[in-house]
Amino acid sequence: MPLVNTTEMFKKAYNGGYAIGAFNVNNMEIIQGITEAAGELKSPVILQVSKGARAYANPTYLVKLVEAAVIEHPEIPIALHLDHGPSFEMCKACVDDGFTSVMYDGSSKPYEENVEEASRVVEYAHKYNVTVEAELGTLGGVEDEVSVEADKAMYTDPDQVQDFVTRTGVDSLAIAIGTSHGAYKFKPGQNPKLRLDILKEVSDRLPGFPIVLHGASSVPQKFVELINQYGGNMPGAIGIPESELRKAAAMAVCKVNVDSDIRLAMTACIRQYFAEHPDHFDPRQYLGPAREAVKNMVAHKITDVMGCAGKA
Repeated sequence: MPLVNTTEMFKKAYNGGYAIGAFNVNNMEIIQGITEAAGELKSPVILQVSKGARAYANPTYLVKLVEAAVIEHPEIPIALHLDHGPSFEMCKACVDDGFTSVMYDGSSKPYEENVEEASRVVEYAHKYNVTVEAELGTLGGVEDEVSVEADKAMYTDPDQVQDFVTRTGVDSLAIAIGTSHGAYKFKPGQNPKLRLDILKEVSDRLPGFPIVLHGASSVPQKFVELINQYGGNMPGAIGIPESELRKAAAMAVCKVNVDSDIRLAMTACIRQYFAEHPDHFDPRQYLGPAREAVKNMVAHKITDVMGCAGKA
């Protein structure tokens, strides 16, 4: 099937009590690993591209690589999504490039400006059957050109949610309930909990409306330990417990973003490979296992965290 937008997959996810994995992509091996896992598990999947990924890989290359994945996996729904679009212009460019979903991130701007710009994106994107995500509240942390100091992060105000969605016409909304960007979300010894009470209040105000979680990598400690074992330096990298994400997916959360865990899986595998094969220099030799590491990690997320295996 061709690329799809997120309307139908979110409707099914909401009614079915599961979420769709939205995985950030930067190169061929990441795209292959994600879509091979989704294909084998008969899972819908969202491939998302950030501003940084567009700058790194060139938008044309990324779109064509995703198109190749669609050809290889016609049995599953795949959406191509812009992650953290900072402006109307970038959202428009992605719509024009063939993306089927875009996110306008005006969460750091004054509320009325966020409403105005999100509405502008919706007006343009909906002409081309492209779905639009926006964000209320601000997540802390650092990841791929998104950087917010912890003391400036804030939870989403449920009082604003209904007004924002009604006025903008967005198709989904990212809210801040305790997730954080990057691999250093919390300090060792902390027991992170999501504000599921905020999520419930939001869903009570907007029944049936799909909610999105950003900064939802769980930072598996096996990857952190491997990276540190083979020359890395990542002390105190702590993420969101997967049990908390599963609770949110069973509620109104229909899309869970994962980026850092992909990077950790690849980096851990490559560091180990270099240590065990110091004479190898062919990129295919270490990128092949790295691709498999991404595939295995994504398969785990789809099955045990999102709950979307078999939902294609």
